[in-house]
Amino acid sequence: MDIASIIGVVSGMGFVLGTILLGGSIMMFVNIPSILVVMGGTMAASMVGYPLSDFLSVFKTSIKIFMFKIQAPEEIISNLVETSNKARKGGLLSIESDIQNTSDPYLAQALQMTVDGVKTADIAAIMQKKMALTKKGLDTGSDIFSSMGSYAPAFGMIGTLIGLVQMLANLDDPSSIGPKMAVAMITTFYGAVLANLFFIPMSDKLCGRNEEEITNMSIIFEGII
Repeated sequence: MDIASIIGVVSGMGFVLGTILLGGSIMMFVNIPSILVVMGGTMAASMVGYPLSDFLSVFKTSIKIFMFKIQAPEEIISNLVETSNKARKGGLLSIESDIQNTSDPYLAQALQMTVDGVKTADIAAIMQKKMALTKKGLDTGSDIFSSMGSYAPAFGMIGTLIGLVQMLANLDDPSSIGPKMAVAMITTFYGAVLANLFFIPMSDKLCGRNEEEITNMSIIFEGII
């Protein structure tokens, strides 16, 4: 579990809500049409920009933002050296127990192919293909969240423009200008919060996760070969 991500989201929302409560009622910032414009528009634009399968997969990928456990590179290197020494002394069949004990499916598959006597070139091709697919999946998730981070403020502005048009169409009632202006500005607020507290930081976190995972996979690849 990534404590930093959880603390960041909770504290960020806490600061925003605390500031709102210090200045008045939180209900002033609740507006269903504004939420629909920002969230609906952001989701719709993302589906236009990416294949549906990629868009749907981002929800699964986002779990890695909050739930992520990865071995330290030093530990992987140490384990590979130990496995290598074991194979050199007892033969490749002696490392079958290591396959059962490893929690990394990438390493387990690579060790199994080694024990099975698969050619080195074939092992390398399979491992590189799997590494490329893993990187593509994480890159796609990061890219989609980054795009949503740019779409959300834009749809916030669209919602504000809609509110301003509705306000200007009813200038004959001066008493309604203030409330309508407040509602018009809320959509910009929603877009800014979603982009800067959720979507852009999530994109950055997934980008970091990508680098960590690919680094470990590269170490395993080199060690197996």
